[in-house]
Amino acid sequence: MSRTARGAAGQEPRRSIMSLSEFVAQAAGKYGVPGAAAGILADGREIHAAHGVTSVDNPLPVDAGTLFHLASVTKTFTATALVRLAAEGRVDLAAPVRRYVPELRLADADSAARITVLNLLNHTSGLEWNLLDGDDEDGSLAAFVARLEELPLIAPPGVRASYSQAGYNLAGRVIERVTGLPFAKAVASLVLEPAGLPGTFFDLDEVVVRRFAAGHDRAADGSLRVTRPWKAWPAGSRANDPGGGAASSVRDLLRWAAFHLRDGEGVLPAGRLREMREPTVALRASSLGDAFGVCWFVKDIGGVRTVGHGGSGNGQFAELLLVPEHDFAVVSLANAGPDGYLFNQEVVRWALEHHLGVVEREPEPAPYDAARAREVAGHYEIDAMNLDLATDGARLTLEVGIKPEIRRASDTEMPADYPPAAIGFLPGGDGDEYVITEGGLKGQRGFFTRDERGAVVGVDLAGRLFGRTAGA
Repeated sequence: MSRTARGAAGQEPRRSIMSLSEFVAQAAGKYGVPGAAAGILADGREIHAAHGVTSVDNPLPVDAGTLFHLASVTKTFTATALVRLAAEGRVDLAAPVRRYVPELRLADADSAARITVLNLLNHTSGLEWNLLDGDDEDGSLAAFVARLEELPLIAPPGVRASYSQAGYNLAGRVIERVTGLPFAKAVASLVLEPAGLPGTFFDLDEVVVRRFAAGHDRAADGSLRVTRPWKAWPAGSRANDPGGGAASSVRDLLRWAAFHLRDGEGVLPAGRLREMREPTVALRASSLGDAFGVCWFVKDIGGVRTVGHGGSGNGQFAELLLVPEHDFAVVSLANAGPDGYLFNQEVVRWALEHHLGVVEREPEPAPYDAARAREVAGHYEIDAMNLDLATDGARLTLEVGIKPEIRRASDTEMPADYPPAAIGFLPGGDGDEYVITEGGLKGQRGFFTRDERGAVVGVDLAGRLFGRTAGA
């Protein structure tokens, strides 16, 4: 039996009579996903599965070439483009960003001078999540960078990881300044075309002339409705393309996985690709992973190292996971929110277990603790979102969503909020780690941050630090 077909401890993987196509159809029915595409790279061959329709309003069958909005999986293209520029000696990842974007101004002058390109790629820049769409008439990266002084900083550069869309958009501006090309053209030239990805695009004009999936959310009566805009807020602006603007298919993403797993196709030295998968900063209590590499989330699952990235769009979810030591990859794309996330996670777990014998154990929370629940209950926020923790004396719940004032000011639809869902503290350690146990974010892990006096001042969710508001 090949190495690909053995689990972490060399045990035979659990084989199932169910095919990938059958499993995808079953899981899509379970989670109410109207359209999905999944793929597996194993033993040097590709397996594709497609299910359902592109849209409940204008249904077409989903196939392996159907385009989905990738959202943050886009960051893997941006990071790889910068690593190629580094391999060619055109960018130094350890250099300050100002070497390439001298006009950079931030809320803190010292941070603006110290942030490196690597800080952007491994989310240690200290930049808050993102600038909100507002006054940028042309939506350009240059206009976005000119406004970065408005963005709050959560820490000095290099001190801690906190997921930042703004950091990747700034990385996109580095690419523009170094190449002299618009971001999308530069990335196409640097990685998409040489990696053989003819079905990956940034421009909506390219998407709409091909078969593409529409996002869906559930209305109050439980029915599915098509979401608008097609790219999730705020990814509709070109300024957000580096962090989340790409559209692609399961076929192209498997080719992308193969590119990263092998020798770089003559585009990048294989050693450079391997370096992207090495941990650069640890993550604590995160369902995203144990560490950031260069862009990739690095995670140990059942004794096997994996690297991957997910994306959350407007009623669309994407997941890409690689297992380098087994030359294995799995892709899952779904066009329904919020349960498309849970669908993708189930597809990934099934693929790992039934092809590699690798099983991820779900964490078991400790029993409800009223005193600890009261301690953390309160209001937390980032620039765009609110997070509220509440207790009724029997359980602790977490609610997260876009700030109401931002919804009111917007002239476009936005992704639905996540209603209150139970969370539980995880046993062991300092007791400040938690897991969400129900709802659309089920399985997400995080932790509470304390100040020097021991008071809870923040909560991490999905790699982002939400600060506690005064008096909360």
